[in-house]
Order: sequence, then structure tokens, then C-alpha cells
Amino acid sequence: MSVESSVNDTLDPALVGARVPVEAVPVIDFGRFLAGGPEDRRETARQIGEACRNIGFFYLVNHGIPQETLDAVFAEAKRFFALPPERKAEIAIEKSACHRGYFALGGENLDPAKQKEAGDFKEGIKIGRDLPPDHPLVEAGTPLHGPNQWPAGLPGWQETMQAGYDRLCGLGREIMHAFALALELPEDHFDRWLDGPMATLGPLHYPPQTGPITEARIGAGAHTDFGCLTILAQDPVGGLQVRNAAGEWIDAPFVEGSFVVNIGDMMERWTNGIFSSTQHRVINRSGRDRYSLPFFYDPAFEADLTVLETCQGPDRPARFPPTTGGRHLLDKINETFDYHREKQKAG
Repeated sequence: MSVESSVNDTLDPALVGARVPVEAVPVIDFGRFLAGGPEDRRETARQIGEACRNIGFFYLVNHGIPQETLDAVFAEAKRFFALPPERKAEIAIEKSACHRGYFALGGENLDPAKQKEAGDFKEGIKIGRDLPPDHPLVEAGTPLHGPNQWPAGLPGWQETMQAGYDRLCGLGREIMHAFALALELPEDHFDRWLDGPMATLGPLHYPPQTGPITEARIGAGAHTDFGCLTILAQDPVGGLQVRNAAGEWIDAPFVEGSFVVNIGDMMERWTNGIFSSTQHRVINRSGRDRYSLPFFYDPAFEADLTVLETCQGPDRPARFPPTTGGRHLLDKINETFDYHREKQKAG
């Protein structure tokens, strides 16, 4: 369960999440999908589809990724965030040509309408598909493709993060298979765009926030995720809130051994709004440091986001114009990272 606030703070009533049973965000056993037969896979996909239609969030247990793998990634993330600011700045995201590396407190602003210039009260790292300069996509100048920035002087850091990244890519692909079945498509429908996914592991650190807390600045401003799906490992400190279909904010507390999975805007476009990209936010008033490991699993840059045939018809016309995965992500990144927007203007 989540850790209650242990500091004397003042929280705007608009930031208070309802205490509801965990089942409000359903818990789905993915072991049946990974190890079961066709009927098990279809039933698990049905449960996932129901969650995606109703709230856009679900907990995934028995997901196949060893806890020791996640523990190691958490430990390395904490080791990096504990470095002095000047060490972290050595791999500042502004130095990257492909949106990789470290951003400081306020570097990302997920709710610029409310948070204005302050930005999110968190710091983070972006780790993507590590491509050498001579890779064809890099040589072609494909945006968001290229090498990672790895910190120096942290033995084992790169290897641990890469191992976690690779395991999460495998899980993301399996969840996409479940999505396809839930949408009455062949299980491998999305595979054509998953051999070179635009996947990002983004460890985050939320310092404790005290004093008067309003929507003008919180850990992560209210937002929907940009891409296809997000797989989140969170620690027991708590602070994640999800907006349900009734428009109410509800807590999504830590559940041992689980990932929190949610739909992003890209999947909402593909499904014509049948799968819901749900607003969520983070408020860390626990008095403790909060760490999380979001993994954003998105298809290849050239993926066609035209609304799926099974999600449109005479009584449900397509709500979204065609675009590509890469164009969609670039538009969203420019909305939330000032440095990237300015670089695009200059370039």
C-alpha cells in the first residue's frame, strides 16, 4: 500500500485523490497469457480490452520480468540521481541530438497550462534504443534515433539499464499482442512496426514536496501519455493518481510485484477512442524521495496510425486524421520540452 503523507503540508483540495478499492484499477494476471493456450490468451486479452475501454489503466502481475531485474534498475537509478548536479549535467538531454539523457527539476512540463514556467517537480533520464552513428536510421537523420548518453564513472550502470530495457521491450511486444486480440485483430497485427520500436526507459526521481501544494506545481502535472502504452514500476512511496471515467481523481497505490500499464494517445488514435488515453498525475507529499521506472513502448517511426478498420464504421467515423508514430511523438515532445521545441525551430 502507499505511504501516507508524513509532512505538515497544505494540499489544494483539487489534488486530493479518492480512496477506492484497488479493483477500481483492475489487477490482471498476465501469466495466463504468457504460458497458457489460445483460450487463456483470448480471455486475458478480453480482460485487458475491458480495462482499456473503461479506465485505460490496469495492474499487471505475473508479467515474467524477475523482481531482481527491476530491483537492480531501481538501485542504479538511485545511484545516478544521488550524484552531484554537475555530474548529472554531463549527460544533459540538451546535448543529445535524439532526446536522450538527463533533465533536471522543471526540465519537463506535462501540464504547461497549469504549471506555466515552473515545470514538473521531478528529474529524470531518457534511455532509448541505442543506435551507433553508422546505423541507417541515424545516417538518414531520422529524428529520435541515435546513441544514448551513458554516465561515466558508474561501473555496471549501462549494462543494468540495458538489461532492464531489453526485458521491458519483450513485455511490451506481448502486451501489443494482447491488444490486437482484444481489438479482434490477428495477434501479430502490430508486429510489422515493432522490430525497431521507439521505446524509452525513463527513470524518475520525485523529491518530497512540502508547504502549500497547488496545481501550479506538482511532481508530474496532469497529462495523458504520448505514445502507445506505458509500463510503470513504482516504489511503495505512492503519489500516482488516475482520472476515472466519471472525472474523479483516484489513487493508484503500489501493488507488490506489479506493473501499472496504461494506454497512451497513440493507441487512442489507432482505436478511434475505443481504448482510452487517461489523464494521470503524481504528487509526492510523503516526506520521502519517490522513484519510478516508466517504460514507454511505441512502434517504429514510420508506423501508420490510421484508425484501425475494426474501430471505425458508418456509425463510428474516424475521429483522427492519419499520421505516423514519429510525427506524433515529435509534436508531443515539443509541447513539453522547451529545449526540444527551440532546437526544432532553429534546425
